[in-house]
Amino acid sequence: MSIESLLNTEFSVSQVDIDKAKAYQKKFGGRLEKLLVNIGSLAEEQLVDVYASLLSLPKLSQDELEQVEFDFESENIDLELLMRANWVPIGEKGNTWHFVTDDPLAWEPNQQLVRKSINFELSLASKADIDRLLSEFRASAQTREQQESVLSEFEEDKLRELATEAPTVNLLNSLIAKAVRVGASDMHLEPVEGRYQVRYRVDGVLKKEEHLPVSLQLAVISRIKILSNMDIAEKRRPQDGKIETRISNTELDIRVSCLPLAKGESVVMRFLRKDAIRYDIDTLGIAPDIRKHIEKDLRTTAGVILLTGPTGSGKTTSLYTFLNELNNDAVKIITLEDPVEYQLEGVNQVQVKPEIGFDFAAGLRSIVRQDPDIIMLGEIRDKETAQIAMQSALTGHLVFSTVHTNDAPSAYTRLIDLGVEEFLLNAAIVSVIAQRLVRKLCTECSEPVVDAEATIRRYQLDKLASTLEQKPQLKEAQGCSACGHTGYKGRLAILEYLRCDDDIRALHKNEYFIPEARKLNREKGGRVLLEDGMLKALKGETTIAEVLRVCA
Repeated sequence: MSIESLLNTEFSVSQVDIDKAKAYQKKFGGRLEKLLVNIGSLAEEQLVDVYASLLSLPKLSQDELEQVEFDFESENIDLELLMRANWVPIGEKGNTWHFVTDDPLAWEPNQQLVRKSINFELSLASKADIDRLLSEFRASAQTREQQESVLSEFEEDKLRELATEAPTVNLLNSLIAKAVRVGASDMHLEPVEGRYQVRYRVDGVLKKEEHLPVSLQLAVISRIKILSNMDIAEKRRPQDGKIETRISNTELDIRVSCLPLAKGESVVMRFLRKDAIRYDIDTLGIAPDIRKHIEKDLRTTAGVILLTGPTGSGKTTSLYTFLNELNNDAVKIITLEDPVEYQLEGVNQVQVKPEIGFDFAAGLRSIVRQDPDIIMLGEIRDKETAQIAMQSALTGHLVFSTVHTNDAPSAYTRLIDLGVEEFLLNAAIVSVIAQRLVRKLCTECSEPVVDAEATIRRYQLDKLASTLEQKPQLKEAQGCSACGHTGYKGRLAILEYLRCDDDIRALHKNEYFIPEARKLNREKGGRVLLEDGMLKALKGETTIAEVLRVCA
C-alpha cells in the first residue's frame, strides 16, 4: 500500500489535503507525511503509527524503552550524523546494529549505513521518547568520555610512541610548513563530527583546508602537547604552551592553546615569525592626516596614548611600531606584557606572571622605580593599573597602553567604569586611537568597479570622495594564484583618532559624552572607523565589502 492510500484510508486524511500537499511537494519538495503535519491535516504524534503500518516496523513499549542500554562502539559509524536525524543506537548483535527512531525514512542515516554495508534493524518510538533517549545517550557518552579522559600509564606510553613515529612527525611538520607558506597567523585543529579539521587564519579570515587522517588524530595532538611541554594525559583542563622551531629557514615561536570541548580537544597554534614583522610606521597604512597627528603625539614627553580595539585588531603591532620610532640611545623604554610576543632590540621587556602575584599593577609599580622615559603596558584591565598609569604620565613618563572598547570615545567611559577619576583622565590622556585591520586588495588581480559613480552614490560616499586629491579608484577583489584566490593579500589599519584637547576635556564624561565627542571630532575633520575604511576603499586599497565586514 502506498503512503497516500495509507494516509487516506487508515488515518482519515482527506484527498483534498493530500492533493494540496502533493502540489506543494511538486513545487518545493519535501515528504508527503511531513507536509501534511505542517498544514495541520495529520498530528505529529501519528507519524510513528504511519511508519509502523507503512514499513511493518515494531514500536518499543515504555518498558522496553526504560531498559535500553546504549552501545558506544562506533568506529565505523558517524553517530553524530545519525543522532541529528533522531536515530539512537541501542545495541549491536553480531554484525547487526539496532536503532530506535521516530523518522525511519531519514535519508542521511540510511545512505551512510547502506554505503558502508552495515546491517541494521529499526524500531520506532515517539518524538518525545526519542528526545529523552538522545539526552540520556549524550549524558552517558560524556560520562564515559570523562572516565576515559585520564589515560593509563600504558596508554600514555603508547601515545608518546605514536607521537614520535615518522608519519606523525611528517604530518605535523607539513601542516606547519603550509601555514608558513600561506602566511597564516594561526592554525586551528578542531573536532568536527568525529574528525579533526584543520583551518588556517590568513589575513584575519579562517579558511578550511583539510582533515587529519583518523589514524593519526590522537598522535598529532599528543605530539603538539609534547613539543609545547603540556601534559598529554590531561584532557579535562585547558593548557597553554610554547614551541620554538625552524621551518623552511624561518624562525618560529609558536604559542599553543589546548581547550577541552564536548567532542574532543581544540588546539590553536599562533605563529610568531621573527623575520616577518617590520615595525615601520609606513607599513601600517595610516592616512596622512592621522599620521601627522600621531607623529606629533610621539614627540610629547609625558602623557598617555591609548589604543583600543578587539583582540586581533593589530594593537600590539602598532604599539611596537610607535616604540620603534622612539627607540634610541637617549631614552629608556620598559614594556610590561602578557605575553612578550616579539623581542625589540634596545627595549626592556617584562613578562607579567599573575600566578605569583606579579600582575600589571605590581609590575607597573616596580618599573616606575627603574627610571624609564617611556612605558608600554600591554593592557589596562583594572582600576589600580589605570590609576598608576595615569599618575605615571603626570610625573613625566610617556605611557602607551590598550583598552578593549569599540571606538575611541568609549575608552574614556571604560576607564571611568573601572573607577578612574575624570580629572585624572583629563590631565593625563594625550590621545586615543581606535583600530581595526582590513585586508588589502591583491595588486595582481584587483579590477576597477564597473559603475563606480553609482556605487559611491549608493553608499553615500560623495562627501568623502570630495576630500581626495585624485579621482576615486574603487576596486573589487577577483582572486588569483598570487593571493590564494581570495582577492586579498596583506592587511592595513583603519583608525579613528581622538585627541584629548581642551574641548574634549571640557565635556562631562557622562552618558552623553560618546555622541558629543564623536560630533566634536567630526567637526574638526576627524573620521570614525567606517569612514576611514571607506576612504581607503575609495583610494583602491581595499573594498567596500571588506570595510563593511570589519566595521558594520
